[in-house]
Amino acid sequence: MREEEVSSDCAPITLEEWNGSSSTKLFRTATITASTSLSIQRSSNRFNHIWRRVLQAFVPEGFPGSVTPDYVGFQLWDTLQGLSTYIKMMLSTQALLSAIGVGEKSATVIGATFQWFLRDFTGMLGGILFTFYQGSNLDSNAKMWRLVADLMNDIGMLMDLLSPLFPSVFIIVVCLGSLSRSFTGVASGATRAALTQHFALQDNAADISAKEGSQETMATMMGMSLGMLLARFTSGNPLAIWFSFLSLTVFHMYANYRAVRCLVLNSLNFERSSILLTHFMQTGQVLSPEQVSSMEGVLPVWATSLRSTNTKVLLKRVHLGVRVSSLPRLEMMQLLNGVGVSSYKNDKYLLAHRKGNVSVILHKDSEAADVLKSYIHAIVLANLMEKNTSFYSEGEAWMDKNYDEFLHKLRSGGWKTERLLSPSITWRANWISHTSGAKID
Repeated sequence: MREEEVSSDCAPITLEEWNGSSSTKLFRTATITASTSLSIQRSSNRFNHIWRRVLQAFVPEGFPGSVTPDYVGFQLWDTLQGLSTYIKMMLSTQALLSAIGVGEKSATVIGATFQWFLRDFTGMLGGILFTFYQGSNLDSNAKMWRLVADLMNDIGMLMDLLSPLFPSVFIIVVCLGSLSRSFTGVASGATRAALTQHFALQDNAADISAKEGSQETMATMMGMSLGMLLARFTSGNPLAIWFSFLSLTVFHMYANYRAVRCLVLNSLNFERSSILLTHFMQTGQVLSPEQVSSMEGVLPVWATSLRSTNTKVLLKRVHLGVRVSSLPRLEMMQLLNGVGVSSYKNDKYLLAHRKGNVSVILHKDSEAADVLKSYIHAIVLANLMEKNTSFYSEGEAWMDKNYDEFLHKLRSGGWKTERLLSPSITWRANWISHTSGAKID
């Protein structure tokens, strides 16, 4: 009786079934109507529905709106370089196992186990040492270390491939290869974390990281399959093995270079800050992250030393977080006598110069904003040194007049100005003016 009353009193409605999360584009999958009987009409784009469900396993939720525009280009080239890596890995692993003695009656299990253990032990030790010396520098130079990580991985595989050729020093060659790959693990993992934070527009770093794992797993499976086929076809033919390995290595490094070139980072490190400030002092305008990305270097310093630009020269002349007692006596006298540092009472840093170089001494209570300001001030001084002799007063005048405007234009242009990405600063200082009746520490 109640069902009949509902049917007679309420007008029929049409229900539409839609698929997609709140942050993705919704699409209709079915239409449900009721007349004399219930009718369900499936949408014709069932294939698109299945494709979207498969795609959800590999791209972040809300893609592409939930990630930065450079995400697609970077992931495409990163997947290709990963694919080539796993193909090469089959060739190097085959050579390594042959050198250890797999398949030979004279080889002993304990001997092979010991060699494999020593190889892994060397890699673990190398990873710890690399983190100790370079761990704090990975975040500030993510592009460069991304390239270096894959280069070291290629060197490690090359060592494995060379190991059968030098049986007398086999264990040394293998350990050097493991040591090289240990640098890869640390540098690649650290830079990946920094890039994941960069890609995340909706606090979805965990989702991006998970989908990155799916992409890498798929590339691994494809690379292993192709690698096994390649290893089978090149087995017993050293010329074909070396040609395949070197060709894949060249493509691997090219894909890595294209991947990091796709990145448009909006954080401030030494080089990006120098490029931005130099251009601002000349034109009064701030470059966009896309413009700076095309100008900054991604290769290591030793690879670009032959073509030093004005920005690279400035970078070499500014030293941040200098240990006071390491300064020459003349610079320490300048600091103690307050020569050219009249603003040190208000700011939490000191600047000293010698032979065109600028040393930055940070106060023990300095914060992220002070570190950024001290570096910008030092770059200003380095720029002004070449033009006039009263660069200290000129530099202070420029900072008083333009620094706040510079930061404002950086923020308006999409730059993050909360902190300067730099290696860990371990040396600081404390100072108190003699007029206060206290001593300088």
